[in-house]
Amino acid sequence: MQVQVSDYKKFPDDELVYRYVNLHDNTAINYIYERYGHLVFGVCLKYLKNADAAKDTTQQIFIKMLDDLNRFHINNFKPWLLKVTRNTCLMQLRSKNNGANNTVELGPDMEFEQDMHQKIEQEEKLNNLQTALAQLNEDQKTCIELFYLHKLTYAEIVQKTEYTLMQVKSHIQNGKRNLKIKIETLQGMGQ
Repeated sequence: MQVQVSDYKKFPDDELVYRYVNLHDNTAINYIYERYGHLVFGVCLKYLKNADAAKDTTQQIFIKMLDDLNRFHINNFKPWLLKVTRNTCLMQLRSKNNGANNTVELGPDMEFEQDMHQKIEQEEKLNNLQTALAQLNEDQKTCIELFYLHKLTYAEIVQKTEYTLMQVKSHIQNGKRNLKIKIETLQGMGQ
């Protein structure tokens, strides 16, 4: 199957990694770089506080990434890439200190990195929730959205949907269970 250039932007990370590793598709790596190059550079800049050093380190990280992708199975690409970025920056800071002091004071930079990691995890959880919600049947999806997102009571949902009270409770309970299963499946796939 011929892949259009516009398709690459739509591919999730795991598909791009798969295409690079298994199909030797270098275009996939170009899109990974396009997607994450600025993020890696930003993290490097926060740690190294030097644009040239951050640019060089970003290139080193992506070169290392190409080798690692062929050697290891990466489940959650984005968090893995950020961890590699952080560790590479820390190693550079340690070597810059020439071992005089094995501890590196990061202060606000460490907070920035932790905040960024938390934001990425939240974003992934939200994406998984949205994907799982879209996969529910309409009755469950409607009741879950009205109850949790719109904060309606059971009685208000009954009025709005014309389901019985028992149906509303059942749709919410079954919807929650199905959401949990679908989210766990998505997390296992690394999406």
